[in-house]
Amino acid sequence: MKIEYRDITDFPRGTLVNMLKDGYSFEPRFERDWIKQWEEFDDFFYNNPHIAKTCGFITVLEGKAIGFVTWNPTKFPALVEIGHNCILTKYKGNGYGKQQMREAVKRIKMTKAEKIVVCTNEVLIPAQHTYKSSGFRFVRKVEETFHPEYSGKRIYYELYNSQKTD
Repeated sequence: MKIEYRDITDFPRGTLVNMLKDGYSFEPRFERDWIKQWEEFDDFFYNNPHIAKTCGFITVLEGKAIGFVTWNPTKFPALVEIGHNCILTKYKGNGYGKQQMREAVKRIKMTKAEKIVVCTNEVLIPAQHTYKSSGFRFVRKVEETFHPEYSGKRIYYELYNSQKTD
């Protein structure tokens, strides 16, 4: 089945936060500890549609939103940082996350950003595989300062614009 990518604001406010709730539902403490930040994140994109249009998208399969990715260009052109990258639980394991990340990398590279960076937590093994398979290179692991008891260490990756992706 072919996926498509649509503007975040093509979907109702609350879509991003609800996807994050689903994506992290395997560990309820994520929602408990992050819900306020997720709600603020969702509000930010819906309150700033011009940013939502250029710094993220929603991945759609057969008309249904199944995931999204966003990025922060405030350090452009030196780097762009991938923010949230989420696939709904029901659609995980089918390669949609990899396709979504490759589309994000393609769009960011078109802006001529010198480097793309992303981080994840040690417990999020599928995200680690997605970043590696999308051309990102491991940089470092550091202690997580926010609830390391369930998220593990923080892992950083980077990809230079001159790097080839699969």
